[in-house]
Amino acid sequence: MATLRDLGLSEYEARSYRALLRLGPATAKELSRASDVPMGRVYDVLNGLEQLGLVRSQASSRPKKYVGVEPETGLERLLDDKKAELDRKARQYESIVSELSTELDAHRPTDEQFWTAAVGPEDSAELLVERLAAADQRLVMVIGTPSPQFDIGRVSQQVVDRLDRALARGVEVSLLLSPDLVDYVPETVWDDYHDRLVTSEAFEARVDDAISGSFHLIDDVEVCIDVPNPLDPTQAFALIALTDPEFASNLKRTFDEQWVDAEPLSL
Repeated sequence: MATLRDLGLSEYEARSYRALLRLGPATAKELSRASDVPMGRVYDVLNGLEQLGLVRSQASSRPKKYVGVEPETGLERLLDDKKAELDRKARQYESIVSELSTELDAHRPTDEQFWTAAVGPEDSAELLVERLAAADQRLVMVIGTPSPQFDIGRVSQQVVDRLDRALARGVEVSLLLSPDLVDYVPETVWDDYHDRLVTSEAFEARVDDAISGSFHLIDDVEVCIDVPNPLDPTQAFALIALTDPEFASNLKRTFDEQWVDAEPLSL
């Protein structure tokens, strides 16, 4: 059951505000009796309620009288205060994340091999988005025929968002697509693509009929490879993320050859 304490009031403040709504204009002494708030605390409680905009006082009267503002107005003020508090905390956390991102920016050796894998469309998409966020210098994406298992609209939107952030970090992005994928992606995603990616000089997209599979190169040292289902090659089975500079270099040469023959993406 919701209470005024859920909106930040103390027990004494909640009892005093409710009591004032029942009593109407009342002195501190009358409020203390009606709310069971000790007389030694009631003035502090009333001052707190006034600061929150829940109580108005009549200073000219002797003794001084207080009245609770209407519940609709009072609750709206409490809600506004909570929203402002959440905004402040969000900005504080964003600042902390920004500071820690710089502090924790560890440049791992790129000559050591390491791989990990995700199985299934959801985990594969999550791993891909994670690795795209790791790019510091260059990002190459080669995407062939889409798998019907993927929610292509949602995944594409996540990819556009990550590419936009990568461009903002100064990452160079090259996108090579199959015509099938271009037709398959929802129009709303392409609208976002135009608004957020195309205007960047560090971004270029091309189309090539020869593309069948999908892979992604991160900073020319890490490769993400889509693994099709062996029982149904049209469906995705897993995504492998592999850090191997030599393998990535070979794949980069393959990409460069396809890139030369590809046509600029025109929508």
